Amino acid sequence: MTGRRTTSAQPPAQTPTSGIPTPTAGSSAPRSSTVLTGRDRDDAPAPAESRTATPRADDHDGDDHDAGPSQERSALLTRLGGWHDRVATSRGPLLAWAVLVLAGTAAMVCAMLPVGPTWLGETGAVVVAAAYSWALAARTGGRPVVFGTLAALIGVAALVLDTSALRTGAAVMTCVVGAVLAVMATVPAVTAWRALRECVIACLVAVPASLAVVGLEPELQVQRFEYVTLGLSLLMVFGVVYRLGAGFHGLGRRGVVVVLVGGALLAASLTYAELLRSYGSPGLVESLLDGVLWSRTELGAFPRPIMAVLGVPALAYGCHMRARRRQGWWVTAFGAAATAAVGNALANPLVTTREAGLSVLMGLVVGGLLGWLVIRADLLVTGGGPTKGRGRRSNRRAEEAEARRPEPGRFAALL
Repeated sequence: MTGRRTTSAQPPAQTPTSGIPTPTAGSSAPRSSTVLTGRDRDDAPAPAESRTATPRADDHDGDDHDAGPSQERSALLTRLGGWHDRVATSRGPLLAWAVLVLAGTAAMVCAMLPVGPTWLGETGAVVVAAAYSWALAARTGGRPVVFGTLAALIGVAALVLDTSALRTGAAVMTCVVGAVLAVMATVPAVTAWRALRECVIACLVAVPASLAVVGLEPELQVQRFEYVTLGLSLLMVFGVVYRLGAGFHGLGRRGVVVVLVGGALLAASLTYAELLRSYGSPGLVESLLDGVLWSRTELGAFPRPIMAVLGVPALAYGCHMRARRRQGWWVTAFGAAATAAVGNALANPLVTTREAGLSVLMGLVVGGLLGWLVIRADLLVTGGGPTKGRGRRSNRRAEEAEARRPEPGRFAALL
């Protein structure tokens, strides 16, 4: 028929797609080869290289979202850590603490004169109690902010509620904290004179605590208050020393002997006083009272026995021993008998401030002399004391040069 184009019966030729060869009937391609069309090629998995090299952009959205807070948290912790390190290494906290203690002490002195408003003494006592609690926690490796705030809250509650129990409890707490801090504030002493210096420093540290006891105006029995503060101070000091001395096994033979001797002296002094007061003959009691009365009349005061016989000698000998061996801490712990005596020196209303101060000073002098004798005797026994001949001074200098046991400084944490 005309006018109609005829087509051949052969199938139309396939157009190659993207350079992928199409097998023909006569080709020798293996049977396992697969013909990929355009749709099949799009659905086929990409090669391993392309899968690992080109991850999808939407996969990173969740990672970036999760990594943002963690990076911010890390940066915040880094900034806080740097701020904490700067505060720990600076003198700012120490200066602020010293200003608080001096301000509180000045306020209590003004209240004792009296100068200024009546609330100065109570406020100064609370400030000193909080500052001393903060310092003791920092010195013993505790939490200064927590314990300082807690002491301040106890003091404020005692003043606001104005109850006898709270005022007396706050006074006991202040005296004990001051006594323990005074012992912990000492450092090892290479020479006997430096050991005596540490005794003076410890007594000076306990003085603001003694003023704070009076500033809180507690209602107490003097004898019971002295026994309670002495016992709690010794228990608290020995608890801290137990950690510093690595337990009882760190005592050694000499440490055991020293602790036994110190405990015997403490028990003997307390027991003798009670037995003498209760069962002593009238003649013996009268003769002793006459001696005390003569000392108070002629010298102005009488030294506190437990401070002069046990507290100050133990403090001096313990600081001297700490420069040589760790067991010295167990001896230093008995120094709380001296610092607690300073802390409760003003608690007796029948004793004037002048007499109380002279009593502490005399106890420091007598106890310092006994401590110096104990140190000299220890050096003679251990071979570090003076010997005959020309090498006496060189022998002492050599012993002092070797006595360099490391210990944190006075204003550093012990734990």
